[in-house]
Amino acid sequence: MRRWVSGSALLLLATAVGGCGDTGGAGDPRYLSIGTGGTGGVYYPLGGALASMLSVADPSRQYTAEVTGGAVENVNRLRSGEMDIALAISTTLYEAYTGGADFPTPHTQLRIVAPLYPNLTHVVVRRGSTLRSVAELRGLRVSVGSPGSGTEQLARHVLEAYGLAPEDVEPQYLSFTESAAALSDGAIDAAIISVGYPASAVLEATTTGGARLLAVDGDGARTLMGRYPYYTPATIPKGAYPGVDADVITFAVMNWVVANESLDDAIATLVLDVLRDQRDRLVQVAEIARQIDLEALRYAPIPLHPAAQRWLDSPKSSGE
Repeated sequence: MRRWVSGSALLLLATAVGGCGDTGGAGDPRYLSIGTGGTGGVYYPLGGALASMLSVADPSRQYTAEVTGGAVENVNRLRSGEMDIALAISTTLYEAYTGGADFPTPHTQLRIVAPLYPNLTHVVVRRGSTLRSVAELRGLRVSVGSPGSGTEQLARHVLEAYGLAPEDVEPQYLSFTESAAALSDGAIDAAIISVGYPASAVLEATTTGGARLLAVDGDGARTLMGRYPYYTPATIPKGAYPGVDADVITFAVMNWVVANESLDDAIATLVLDVLRDQRDRLVQVAEIARQIDLEALRYAPIPLHPAAQRWLDSPKSSGE
């Protein structure tokens, strides 16, 4: 099994380059980094837009977005002090905070700053496949997400819920974009993709590659959601992708903006203010930003950042 690896740092909608917490000369802004994900997902453009908006709203600091392997890498780099803010799913956050397979030592200083949107689990099979259930993936080539991603964790949970150990499939550690190409080429049999819909990679796989979505239902789904409280029932609606002629039953997991408890209160508050007041600008970059509901802070899987808790308890949370 491949280990997670750091993604290369790139800038999106921001012009400065700097390490976490770097400062320039007198009057220069402080540089803060935001961990996102791969370029084929939603984290990267959304994180880049957020970095740009924060930089405008906070001239004393320059926020930059980094391409990474995803949620697990992001949380590890928060812990090591290489990042200031990151995007991650509940799966990763709960395991990081409490201790899990990818986090043998609990990261008890991890805090939620703001909610984003729900990820829906897409189980996609190649053109011509006769598969009807996740349980039938035994012995097949299955993309389980990039190493260091929340999708990799989620894929492991899905397989286990359907009675499959990691060694029961031939895992392929591919990004969303790579998964779509591999499905189209017949290089893999299936891909497990955790992403908001409609996802560009799934659109590519279903439009040009003739791929098909499987339902995540039955005993396996009940086992999964009974074992992990942060998963909830969801539906990929009819018409969301080519060939989806009826609703597809699946499950969802929330995405969050996170940081260490030591993050400056003013920064945490600013993130929430921007998400409340400028969400329309984020929607222009990623339509899924329309699904951001700041009230979801009340159902966070781990503790809130102190400033987020105060923000939630104040009239400003509703824009009053």
